[in-house]
Parts: sequence; structure tokens; C-alpha cells
Amino acid sequence: MRISGPAAIRRGGVTVVAASVICSTVLTGQDFATTGKGGGVPTPSLPPPTLAWRPCVKDSPFDCATAQVPLDYGKPVGRTIELAVVRRKATDPRRRVGTLFFNPGGPGGPGTVQMPQQYKNFPREVRERFDIVSWDPRGVGSSTAVNCFANPKEAAAWNATKAAGFPEGTKERVAWAAAYRDLARRCERRDPELLRHVSTADTARDLDQLRAATGEAQLTYLGTSYGSFLGATYANLFPGKVRAMVLDSNWDPEAWTNHGSDDARLPTYLRLGSDRSAAATLDRFLALCGATTTARCAFSAGSPQATRAKYDELMQRLRKRPVGRSTYAGTVADVMSSLYIVHPGWTELAGRLQDLWQGRAPKPATPPPPPPVPHPNPYVGEEQAAAVFCGDSPNPRGLGAYPVFEEAAAQRAGDAGRYWTWSTSGCAPWPAVAADRYRGPWNKPTAHPVLVVGTRYDPATPYSGAQAMAAELADAHLLTNDGYGHTALANPSGCVQAHEARYLTDGTLPPPGTTCHQDTPPFDPPGPTGGIATGGGGRAPEAVA
Repeated sequence: MRISGPAAIRRGGVTVVAASVICSTVLTGQDFATTGKGGGVPTPSLPPPTLAWRPCVKDSPFDCATAQVPLDYGKPVGRTIELAVVRRKATDPRRRVGTLFFNPGGPGGPGTVQMPQQYKNFPREVRERFDIVSWDPRGVGSSTAVNCFANPKEAAAWNATKAAGFPEGTKERVAWAAAYRDLARRCERRDPELLRHVSTADTARDLDQLRAATGEAQLTYLGTSYGSFLGATYANLFPGKVRAMVLDSNWDPEAWTNHGSDDARLPTYLRLGSDRSAAATLDRFLALCGATTTARCAFSAGSPQATRAKYDELMQRLRKRPVGRSTYAGTVADVMSSLYIVHPGWTELAGRLQDLWQGRAPKPATPPPPPPVPHPNPYVGEEQAAAVFCGDSPNPRGLGAYPVFEEAAAQRAGDAGRYWTWSTSGCAPWPAVAADRYRGPWNKPTAHPVLVVGTRYDPATPYSGAQAMAAELADAHLLTNDGYGHTALANPSGCVQAHEARYLTDGTLPPPGTTCHQDTPPFDPPGPTGGIATGGGGRAPEAVA
């Protein structure tokens, strides 16, 4: 899931790629290849790309390769693009089951970076029995990328022309609109053909090519956040090729596609309910913080009610006067992104809020060490997410209505409503829509059932999205994670891991109605992992294989 901010932010070992932008309006008068539900270009029969695996860097446990695929699957002998691919081989090759493909979300998440960063979070049995493969999707990172600037300095200069987080007041809104009109012009000049061919449907076809390149007859897949929508798209484009598919932290496909209509009355994230889910998660953060001591949560005011009041007062103070560079909107953006990873993200967030309360500029979070890959910090500018998001998901045309959307969202979700409203506003002037969009139906019978994992307090993808995904797919089973944060993968539950491992290895699904819990609740010291709610089966913490 993309978040607002001026640069790529890394928290808790997970790269969270910035994008206060993305996704709203597309220009009229375009010639779409897909105008309603279904449709899209047919998938041609192509020889799979060759993957010449080699160690990513000297002594790296990860292998890297490059795949060539068509830019336009409707013209398979035309222009080709490159996909950067990464692999970690099964650690117990004698018991190897096959290849697990992983997409970390975004849109715009570079899998060549995020899979190595998150590798330790995969269940041990999965690491032992599967080669785990990820890739930078087309348009992203080290693959053939959407890049609308000549160099990083130019990109940074553009970013400095707009407010952090979201615009406050008329002056900042004018600058915000000018910045995204400028971005749209730059992107249209650089590579307009690429902009029209980075859709989720295009990436699903790339995924099928990569599946074939590894020799797998059917796909085994784990997708988080946006990766859930990619998985749902694959499952309906290639239903007979689904071996096993875990969709963790889900977007409602019907809401994402606006039920197949381009007449969008709300921005995408408000349709998805991200604002309400973020507000509920923030409320739990403040309540749990207030219920413990300042030794565990520095921002605690001694009770949940007092801590909520303290937060509200801090936000009001920041609206009147920033602390250093920490503005109200920038702090809200930091809060929203910091709720993604419970450990150590919530504790660190509490410390930064306490610094602001005391009038000190907080120290920025320390990024994790770079993974052993050739390009551990690829350029992942906002335009990369925009190219996918704006081309795929309809949003209201024109920025004039966004202040109205903001106030309505703030009424129902407070600060989170303001943040998530503007997170799609950069699509208003975006110069392209996807030439090939898949917008349903979502209920094509798959060769094997799909496992949907939903977290109750997720600041980006609401639990209702997981419920909708499970209902809309033809054969999907919901596993509930009664916990906090964005994705169960990044906020571990031994219970969830055990069910995922069983399902991925031999197809065993959790019993209907199964609920798991996170291993370590927020602001608690580390403890033993939780058992499976339907009758034991919990695991002790496991070392990385």
C-alpha cells in the first residue's frame, strides 16, 4: 500500500514506498482497450523467458535474474521490457515442493528489495520447502521503470514544491495541484507508451510468464496489500493455473475497480474504507498506549481517554505552529505509516509523538541495513505507483472536489480521513489510463481454493476488504488475524504462519471461522507465540533457516 511522504520510508524491515499521490483522475477522450467488466487483450501463447540465475552479489544467499516480456501482450512481437527477479532457494531441497511467488504490494513495491527484507517473516516450513521468488513489477524499481525525472536531484526538487503529507489551506492546495500537473507533463513526455502498459492485468500476465519460466505447471503465490488485488486478477485471468494462493491484507476488488465504472464519485481509498480502518487502528494505538506506562509507551497520559485527548491537543498545536519541520499534515502522514508495523513501529511512533509534545523535533527512524542485492535502494518515485494506480482505479476528475471529500472524510475518520483523501489526488491530472484493465468478474472457479487473511486493525486495508475478497472470489476461505498493523506477514502470528504453511505445502485449509492472534501485542514485551484458536497448534518462535 502506498503512503504519503517525500521519499521511500523503511520501518521494521519493510520498505514502504512513498506516494501522497496517486490515483485519482484520468483524462477523458482516451481509447481504452477495456471499457467494462471482463475484456482486455487475450493472453497469447508465448515461450517463457529464460532466467539465468546468478548470485545477486558475492556471497549473497539470494540469486538474481532478468526476464524479458512484451510491453504489450496484444502485440507480443513488439517492444519488450525487462523484469528484475530475485530468488531464495529452498533451504531443505530434499523436501522441496516448488516455487512460491511473492508480491509485497504497493502498487510500486520493489520485490527484489522487499522479499529479501521480509524473508525471515515467511514460515520456516515455507522457507525450507519452497524456492521463494519475487520481482520488481513492470514500471517499478530495477525493472523497466517509470521515471519522470532526469536524476534524483531533479526528483527531490519537484518533491520540495509541495507540502508533506497533504495540503493545508488554499496556498498549499494551489501548489499541490501545480506540482502534480507538472509531474503529469513530465511523465507524458518521457515514455507515454510505458504509462499505458503497467496495469495490474499486464503484471498478472508477467507473473504467468515467470511461473512458466520456473517450470511450474500451476502458480503458488503469496500477495500482501496491493498484491492481494494482483492475486485476485491472476486468479480470474488464469483460474485453471491456481495451485495455492494466500492473499494477506486485502482490497475489495469491486471497490478498487469502482464496480467496473469510470464514473467515480469518491476517491479510491475512501471507497475502500482505508480512512475508517486507519482511524480505528489509531484509536486502538492511543487506547493501548494510555493503558500502559510511559516505560512501555512514551506518549501515555495515564489512561486511554487522557491519551486520546493528549493526541488531539498535540495535533491542534501543530496546526497552529510546526515543531521544526514537523507540520500537522506531515505528522499525520508519519502516524499513518508508522501504524503499519507494530514492533518496533508503535513504540518508536510513541517516542516521536512525545518529542513533539515536549517541543522537540523528533529524530527520523533508522532504516534497516540494505539487503544483499545489486540495487538495494532503487528509485521508486511517486510516479511509479501513480502509473499503476491512476491507470487502474477510477477516481473523481479534477482536484476542485477534494477539499469537500476531505471534510466529509474528516467527519467520519478524523486525521486519517484527511490523509487518505489526498493520497489519490495526484491522479487528477495523470496523462494516461491502462490500455488493458481487468475489472471483473471476480468469481471464476479456480483449480484450487484461495486463502484470504484479514487483520482486524489494519491501518491501510480494512478487515471488511478481506471479507469482501473472500465473498467475491469463487472459492476463497477467510482466516481472521485478531491483531494490529498492515499485513500478517510483517506482524507475525505463529498461528497464521502455521495455517499458511499447511495450506501452501499440502492444501489444508483452516477450519471455517478460524481466528488467530498476534504473537506479541502492542507495547508488550516479547512472549511465547499464540496457539491456533481452533484447537492448539501454536509454534515457538523460529530461527531463520
